[in-house]
Amino acid sequence: MADQDTAHGTAHPPADNSTGRRLSTREAADRLGVKPETVYAYVSRGQLTSRREPGSRGSTFDAKEVGALARRGGRREPSASGGEFAVRTGITLIDRDHCYFRGVDTTELAANYSYEEVAEWLWTGEMRRGIRFAAPPDPLTSARRAVQALPAHAGPMDRLRVAVIASAAADPLRFDLSEDAVLNTARSLIPTLVDSLPQQAAEQHETTPLAPRLWSRLASAPADAASLRVLDAALVLLIDHDLAASTLAVRVAASARAHPYAIVSAGFGALDGTLHGAASGLAHRMLLEVLERGSAAAVVADHLRAGRRVPGLGHRLYRGEDPRARALFRLLEDVPLARPALQAARQVITTTARHAELHANVDLALAVLTVSAGMPAEAGETVFAIARTAGWIAHAIEEYDEPPLRMRPSGQYQGPRPPQPLP
Repeated sequence: MADQDTAHGTAHPPADNSTGRRLSTREAADRLGVKPETVYAYVSRGQLTSRREPGSRGSTFDAKEVGALARRGGRREPSASGGEFAVRTGITLIDRDHCYFRGVDTTELAANYSYEEVAEWLWTGEMRRGIRFAAPPDPLTSARRAVQALPAHAGPMDRLRVAVIASAAADPLRFDLSEDAVLNTARSLIPTLVDSLPQQAAEQHETTPLAPRLWSRLASAPADAASLRVLDAALVLLIDHDLAASTLAVRVAASARAHPYAIVSAGFGALDGTLHGAASGLAHRMLLEVLERGSAAAVVADHLRAGRRVPGLGHRLYRGEDPRARALFRLLEDVPLARPALQAARQVITTTARHAELHANVDLALAVLTVSAGMPAEAGETVFAIARTAGWIAHAIEEYDEPPLRMRPSGQYQGPRPPQPLP
């Protein structure tokens, strides 16, 4: 599974063992899995070299060069499912209602390792038990000052967006895109983002794992061990999820060789919205309303009557229940304070099932956690953003190894044909 394209299940093209033979345009296109015109686009971008043989009417291509491009992930064509780009990646596979990081089931990773351990393994391939991420003093001071300058009504995502920019300004080496430098940036940026948020509960030492530190920024009440286990598992499960909108934005920025802070800023920009990172906030508010009114049926009916989707239900990549939601619901059963919100979520699921076969997704499970802990509605989006930062770094590292500026689709011009009169 680690050798397949995420979500599409397309195997990597085999290595080309031929020597000296030239390929026709059609043969090169077949090996790359693209259209012939795309082969010429690779030539124009400098990714392939072509040669016209004496007496030949068409261009020819070196078989080894074509094979190398195929192995690097040269394929970037609309998929058969409807015009989406298929970008070769070795990070996440979603297949048959399961999600895998580098071939390992994400629910098993969440059950056995911490967020920092999984992030480090995803970046380097090494599982370092007990690793802790710490924020360097200068970037953290810069980030905190910038966050404190925001108006009182600023939300957590406003603070994170400012914190990442301030951290970048404090790092003169941010333009070093070598893998070691990018990894060092990642290990310091993630805890800087967490520690720059205003404290709500008792202060946590910087050597404390990330989950308790994040909890103290989102909830005023201290967490028990079971609640922290849910939060840490949520962070692991949300690290990556194939080429979601924010991840695609990150890869485009990385393709243009933006530094790691800039690619995280690009991810934050695409994350903002109720169709992506903020979806758990809608589910949070819905569960509060169910608990207040004592009836999931009335709340679901209001959503349907208004023509709105019921938050926290359904996912385009899963036919059944989102495996991330299933794992979190299982852990939430061990949290006594979560029982009312958990019951409300199950009532929403069963009520909606009378009208449509929709299953719970991770946003609903995340909302159960944030409601039961007394966190604000934006807390789920904050958890999502912190978790996904590790996945964005993994994608950036992968994209930095690709030819630059490859993430540039061609526009299909639909305007008036030239020449047109001067307006």
